[in-house]
Amino acid sequence: MVKERVVVGLSGGVDSAVSAHLLKQQGHEVIGIFMKNWEDDDDDEYCSSRQDFLDAASVADVLGIEIEHVNFAAEYKDRVFAEFLREYQAGRTPNPDVLCNAEIKFKAFLDHAMRLGAGKIATGHYARVREVKGEFQLLKGLDPLKDQSYFLHRLTQAQLSKTMFPVGELPKTEVRRIAAEIGLPNAKKKDSTGICFIGERPFREFLNRYLANQPGPILDDRGRKVGEHVGLSFYTLGQRKGIGIGGLKERGAAKGGSEHEPWFVARKDMARNTLSVVQGHDHPWLLSSGLAADDLSWVAGQPPRAGPVAAKTRYRQSDAPCTIAPTASGFTLHFDSPQWAVTPGQSAVIYDGEVCLGGGVISAAITEPETAEAR
Repeated sequence: MVKERVVVGLSGGVDSAVSAHLLKQQGHEVIGIFMKNWEDDDDDEYCSSRQDFLDAASVADVLGIEIEHVNFAAEYKDRVFAEFLREYQAGRTPNPDVLCNAEIKFKAFLDHAMRLGAGKIATGHYARVREVKGEFQLLKGLDPLKDQSYFLHRLTQAQLSKTMFPVGELPKTEVRRIAAEIGLPNAKKKDSTGICFIGERPFREFLNRYLANQPGPILDDRGRKVGEHVGLSFYTLGQRKGIGIGGLKERGAAKGGSEHEPWFVARKDMARNTLSVVQGHDHPWLLSSGLAADDLSWVAGQPPRAGPVAAKTRYRQSDAPCTIAPTASGFTLHFDSPQWAVTPGQSAVIYDGEVCLGGGVISAAITEPETAEAR
């Protein structure tokens, strides 16, 4: 293995910390970079950037590496957060982690690392890179419970050629074991959740700062009004909690019948400002036989051939067998089995076994006529 200068994105978490340790063990010259990408309400109780930097600096001290604090807040707001808000305003549900990886972690960060004379960059993502005959492939992480290739599917050949994922070969349990063994101060720190770089916070309250409210009716699958929504931007397909209509049932309904099943968000009609909800996880309105996607990105620089593939329409989902076909603006997928809550704005990511091929942004769910009718 060629020893080179590797710039590691130290987030303050255990995965990037162990990544830096493994690279140093391999003999590389390791430099840590902490990225600050969010400044609005920086004194807010939900912003953990100060503590994360302290954790990252403590890790750098234990490992004996340099660390630099870099501010990409302007780039994040322009390239990621603005698009995030536009998608919500249009009634879709975006995935900011996907865009953040493509625009910040593997673009702004990569450019900065190259200016520091880096040969490669590294992050704590659970994924792998493999070179085959001069082409770089993005592979799933070996820990199936932690694989993050879904969030990385928009990376290009140029980006992958400069990227290392040191923990991609390891299970999370081993990463924590290593962290404890070498005395890292964040060995037991919990995994981060919430919006990329913004953190955990009451989501509706947060969005309310940036998006206008336009309340409207909530309708059931028979068109009956069952409540009021607070604005379509604040709901996502398949949502169960926070709808605000729990406990409704018809007078005289038999105990234990479908009338007592939980409610799920099934449709959003932006033109009529109505939210449609259904009862029961397996209601036909929540199932889709396919989808259309656009805004494509392919790891190899070109799309896969039309035919059988596998796809994820959301993170932490099993690969779903399907058939891909090109369209004028993107592709369609037709699934072997109906998929639950296919959501416009999320990513449809295509796989060939362990190889992530790329994907696109879901523009519409495709529902067969027989599943479009109410039960």
